[in-house]
Amino acid sequence: FANFGFAESHALSFALLVYASSWLKLHYPGAFLASLLRAQPMGFYSPATLIADARRHGVEVRRPDVQTSGADAGLEPLGGSRYDSAPPNHSTSAHCLTRDQPPVLPFDPTAPFSTDDHRRDAGLAVRLGLASVRGISGVVAERIVAERKQHGPYRDMADLARRAGLTTPQLESLAAAGAFACFGLSTRQALWAAGSAAQNRPEYLAGTTTTVQPPLFALPTEAERLVADMWATGVSTDDHPIRHVRELLTARGALSADDLVTAEVGRRIEVGGLVIHRQRPSTASGITFVNLEDETGLINVVCSPGLWKRYRPIARESSALVVRGTLERSPEGVTNVVADRVEPLPVVASTRSRDFQ
Repeated sequence: FANFGFAESHALSFALLVYASSWLKLHYPGAFLASLLRAQPMGFYSPATLIADARRHGVEVRRPDVQTSGADAGLEPLGGSRYDSAPPNHSTSAHCLTRDQPPVLPFDPTAPFSTDDHRRDAGLAVRLGLASVRGISGVVAERIVAERKQHGPYRDMADLARRAGLTTPQLESLAAAGAFACFGLSTRQALWAAGSAAQNRPEYLAGTTTTVQPPLFALPTEAERLVADMWATGVSTDDHPIRHVRELLTARGALSADDLVTAEVGRRIEVGGLVIHRQRPSTASGITFVNLEDETGLINVVCSPGLWKRYRPIARESSALVVRGTLERSPEGVTNVVADRVEPLPVVASTRSRDFQ
C-alpha cells in the first residue's frame, strides 16, 4: 500500500465527484470557471492556470469592469452586459443529457474530439469580479456593486470615488486592472486621473476638485499590458508570459506543450514554461515532479534526485524554466519529460508556483 490505503467507498465517492466535475467542465466550462474563481483560495491550480485552461477550451474571459462586474466572477452574454436572466446558448445536441448512455469504448487517443461539440454555454463570457483586484477587498467590492445597483451606473472615476469612498491606491489598482475602460480611458490615462479623482470625496462639495489635463499617452505595449494585469489581478485574460519569449524558445528548438502530442517518443527535447507546481510525494523515492505551463498547455517534468541536487537553486527558485530531457508518452497519451538539465527562463511577468510535499 506504500503506507497509504484508499478505501473502496472513498474511491467511489471521489470518482463520482470527478465525473460530475468533468461533465460540468465539458458542457459548461464558463460557469465551471466562474464557480472555481468564486471559491478561491482552493484546490491544486491557481486562478491564472484555471483561466489559461478555460481560454484554450474556447471560454472568453474579460477584465474587471466597474460598470458590469460583480464583487466576484460571473457570466455575461458575449455581446452585452452582465448575465442576469439571458438564457445560455444551447447550440449542441441533447444526447449527453439522457440518463442511459451507450457503453464506454476503449480509449482511442487518435479519435477526433472537440469540446465545441458539447459546450452548452457558448453564448456567455466570464467577467472577473472587482474583489479579484489588488487592494479591493470583498467588502469594498460589494459596496461598489451595491451603490451601482441602488443609484445607477457611475458617470466617471470621480463619481465612483465619491459614491463608493475609494482611495487613490484603490483607484490606481482598478486602473491597472483595466476596470475603467468603460469610461474610454486607457490604463495610463486612468492611472494619471486616479489621484485627482480620489479627491472628490463625500465630505467635499461636489465639483470643487481641481483636475489637470493629462498628456498624450502612448498606447501600452502588449508586454506592458500583461505586466499591469498580473500586478493588479494576478491573471491575464488574453495573454500569457511565455508567448513573449516563444520566439527565443523556437530559435533554440524548444517545443511547446502542443508539440509534445506528436513529437517522437524517446527523443531528447527542450521545453520552456512557467513553473506552476513542484511536488515531491513521500512515496516517490526522492523524485520531484515539476509542472510547467506555456501558452498552449501543461507539461509534466520528472526530476531525479541527482538532477534536483545538481540544479537545486535554479529548480527551486526560478519562476520559469527551460528543461532538456527525454520525452515519454503512455498508451493513453499522457506525456512526461524526464529532465537531464534545467536553466532559468527570463519572462516579462513572473508568477509564484504552488509547491507541495
